[in-house]
Amino acid sequence: MKEIVTVDIGGTHARFAIATVDEGKVVSLEKEVTLKCAEHASLALAWEAFGRQIARPLPREAGIAVACPVAGEILKMTNNPWIIQPSQLKARLHLDNFVLVNDFGAVGHAVAQVDSSCMQHLCGPEIDLPSQGTISIVGPGTGLGAACLLRRGDKYFVMETEGGHLDYPPLDDVEDRILKTLRSRFRRVSAERIVSGPGLSNLYEAIAEQQGLPITLRDNRTLWQNAMEGSDTIAAAALERFCLSLGAVSGDLALAHGARGVVIAGGLGLRLANILGTSGFAERFVAKGRFEAMMSEIPVKIITHPQPGLFGAAAAYAEAHS
Repeated sequence: MKEIVTVDIGGTHARFAIATVDEGKVVSLEKEVTLKCAEHASLALAWEAFGRQIARPLPREAGIAVACPVAGEILKMTNNPWIIQPSQLKARLHLDNFVLVNDFGAVGHAVAQVDSSCMQHLCGPEIDLPSQGTISIVGPGTGLGAACLLRRGDKYFVMETEGGHLDYPPLDDVEDRILKTLRSRFRRVSAERIVSGPGLSNLYEAIAEQQGLPITLRDNRTLWQNAMEGSDTIAAAALERFCLSLGAVSGDLALAHGARGVVIAGGLGLRLANILGTSGFAERFVAKGRFEAMMSEIPVKIITHPQPGLFGAAAAYAEAHS
């Protein structure tokens, strides 16, 4: 049994915690410390600030998740001033060992290791996720994350993907018109242009334009609040389309992965937990023509762990050093 530092680095915040791992599993996760990336000039300086906050020497092993593809000698993240060089991490963070994963890869590791009590049922048969086979993980947030978890025997494998950048699939006349409107703004309309935090604004503006109504909401935070409260008719309509599209995209990824289970993750996934169940998500998820019966047999869950990125980064380290 050993302690490690676990880190989840996003565009705006970096979250740190101490985790205990043993025999390939996460045993415990201490309370996180959240730092604003813009207030620290580098990961190393934020790392030191974390150490000062918890007032103890930091372990020399770490699981680190970053919100960008983990490839190449220099990692650059959107909306984050840090430059991360994997080859320099041991020296700069005073580490003996570390594992570096994509942030949504970390969520895949969290899905593999969290207790079933951290999974809220959304649709499909109300059974546990399969202990063998493939599970698709879809996460709307700042973007649209996607990963694939394969369980085989007593082992599991996480495959990071860019599934959120598949083409947006319009499935009725309204969505045909939404796609036509968005094509005038973007060279290519991906699923992420719709099923993400900023995607709600794209839907809102496209629907308002189609209806000949003025656009009164420009702030995305206010837009989301009004949409979830139902206090703005156009915003509410945009949220309905968001949920439909999330169902369609999740079903497409499940088909592509040959999934026997699906998990909705991401910051918006948990925020929408009580809305998705009464939306058109389930109908669109199974609406795959000749495969509708098969799709209706797939359990779909929402991960409710409060820090899946931190837990998952620790789980990635534990699995790699089991």
